[in-house]
Amino acid sequence: MGCVLSSKRAAGEKGESAVVAVHSKARWDELWDAHKTTNKLVVIDFSASWCQPCKMIEPVFKEMAGRFTDAVFLKIDVDELAEVARTWRVQAMPTFVLARGGEEVSRVVGADKDALERTINMFRSTPLPPPPPPSSM
Repeated sequence: MGCVLSSKRAAGEKGESAVVAVHSKARWDELWDAHKTTNKLVVIDFSASWCQPCKMIEPVFKEMAGRFTDAVFLKIDVDELAEVARTWRVQAMPTFVLARGGEEVSRVVGADKDALERTINMFRSTPLPPPPPPSSM
């Protein structure tokens, strides 16, 4: 695992993935800062290499990342980035955290493909409230 970032956006091609694997705290901070001020849905997969349910759902997560191109899909190994996992209060694997506008909007704990897809679809189509009007002081 010598690379800092794995992201290939040609999801239709075999072996390619739209999932961004984050391997450093600095890269996590960079990605999070870039997305927390946008309307774009971010789906974060907190998993572990030793976790069997994580391994089972990984192809599903990759497939969803290829289909739902209007969302950003990130993958974090809880052992590699334990500090990030603690910040998000991850206590079981896999945990999928959905965020928009810098805030968690939902989470799915466990390898429940139907619940994950339902939740992603719900927040893909839910617009954020408009920003408050500028104050006229």
